[in-house]
Amino acid sequence: QVQLVESGGALVQPGGSLRLSCAARGIIWRIRKVAWYRQAPGKERELVADIPRGGEANYADSVKDRFTISRDDDEKMVYLQMNSLKPEDTAVYICNAEIGVDYGFYKEYWGQGTQVTVSS
Repeated sequence: QVQLVESGGALVQPGGSLRLSCAARGIIWRIRKVAWYRQAPGKERELVADIPRGGEANYADSVKDRFTISRDDDEKMVYLQMNSLKPEDTAVYICNAEIGVDYGFYKEYWGQGTQVTVSS
């Protein structure tokens, strides 16, 4: 059984920084693409950033130059460094990963989300 567990969400002031973590637990052969999504109340889920295995990161225009996604495949961790936070960044942030538990077979997994609130 594979599980994604996020942590790091908090209430921060505008202009502040926050680092989200996502730990992939379980027996894992390989992790392909990893991503962070977010969803604000009354809005559709939005792709914030993603990074494929061995590839370059991609970012939503709204977070480009402020957020950085990274991955540590040895530790099975995904991170989202968020700087210069704005109130509009307030949302539940959800980790997503394509994980193979057997050779050539991948499945998408989702975390439960962690709340990020940016407010004075």
